[in-house]
Amino acid sequence: MKIKITKSGLKKDEVFFLTDFGEGRGIWCGAPVNPGTETDVEFELPELLMRWVDILPVSTSEFNIRLEVDKVVFTGVLENIEEDGTGFLRIGESLVMFECLGEPMALGVFVEVQVRNVSIYPLSI
Repeated sequence: MKIKITKSGLKKDEVFFLTDFGEGRGIWCGAPVNPGTETDVEFELPELLMRWVDILPVSTSEFNIRLEVDKVVFTGVLENIEEDGTGFLRIGESLVMFECLGEPMALGVFVEVQVRNVSIYPLSI
């Protein structure tokens, strides 16, 4: 996903970013970047998420990334959850991978994934 770094955060390597789908924050896992930098990245959600708690169906059909107090909320299509709990959320053309536990959920529907921690990895093209 293409992002633009908007500012540095208070934590070590924390950055705030803007995408076509909204804004968020995360920990930058690459060579240092400055505000204004635009780059393609991959998001990793390192927390173990609970279905029906951290991952919730929503009635919207629009992709979104937003900040909510101490969380980053990703809204997209729940593409798949494998037997080992590896899940895939589609936001536009990008996939965000995460690990989850809990009761089964319908696939192919819009959900919100709420996380406290986001790791951001630059993609080298």
